[in-house]
Amino acid sequence: MSDIVVFSGSAHRSLAEEICSHLGIALSRSETTRFSNDCLQVQLLANCRQRDVYIVQPLVPPTQDHLMELLLMVDAARGASAASVTVVIPHYAYARSDKKDASRISIGGKLVADLLATAGVGRVVTMTLHAPQVHGFFSVPVDHLTALGELADHYRAQDLSNAIVVSPDFGNAKTASQFARLLGLPVAAGSKQRKADDKVVIDTIVGDVAGKRAIVLDDEIATGGSIIELMDKLKEFGVTEASVACTHGLFAGKAVERLRSHPAITEVVTTDTVPAPADWPELKIRSVAPLFAEAIARIHAGESVSSLFDGVDPAHAPPQPKLPL
Repeated sequence: MSDIVVFSGSAHRSLAEEICSHLGIALSRSETTRFSNDCLQVQLLANCRQRDVYIVQPLVPPTQDHLMELLLMVDAARGASAASVTVVIPHYAYARSDKKDASRISIGGKLVADLLATAGVGRVVTMTLHAPQVHGFFSVPVDHLTALGELADHYRAQDLSNAIVVSPDFGNAKTASQFARLLGLPVAAGSKQRKADDKVVIDTIVGDVAGKRAIVLDDEIATGGSIIELMDKLKEFGVTEASVACTHGLFAGKAVERLRSHPAITEVVTTDTVPAPADWPELKIRSVAPLFAEAIARIHAGESVSSLFDGVDPAHAPPQPKLPL
């Protein structure tokens, strides 16, 4: 690990420190300055010459500031003669902007991928992209990690005899099916239409959920609107309680209040890809720092990263239960 240098942006320094702890190295220092004209400047305070540089920065609010800080850090590392520059983006926020679904609309996921490559990024390590096609937006290698195994470990310690995995929509149904396979459970899905950023409508539930305990799985929870709408529909279909799990727990706006106060939600489980809200001590958080640390170690050693997920990815998981029609 002597020729690895790890820096952290200001978005989630505690995660970067934990990753470094698992790697057995110290987090290198950097300094970000904001000038009176609101411009940012970054200085890396460790030698990068002919070293493999890793920069940890999830794209979380204020997303634009954190993105610009990341680009400046990449530029500084490249200018300091780094042998390679890898960005570790646990949460790639612009993955939601992945298609042209309206006239004259921007596709931010592709634009940000191009910006990173232009700045000098040689590799990207990320987790649970909102849509699989975003992986293809990058012109550099991408290691796309998953937290499904970590989330599944939380539920393996529970009585799952009357449980069912539920996806809020069909777009996430494949991932929910994969998660259900890991737990040996059936799967169901909601039929969702998004009306606005914070407004969704779920018409029906596909699958037999009556009398069962739901494990609701989503990739990301922002405002919590989809989850609350789903819970109301699940109640109509005979579900009395649910556990909610996601990889990226952003919990923006009134999400914490909505989820904490809902009578049918017994627990919320997430990972530490993004900083946790300070006012939610009951939130259950699973650390993904060991996964990122192991991925970095394997990349550095030229070893397989995908083998990290033997038994989790579709090629190694148990037989798949069919999604009800």
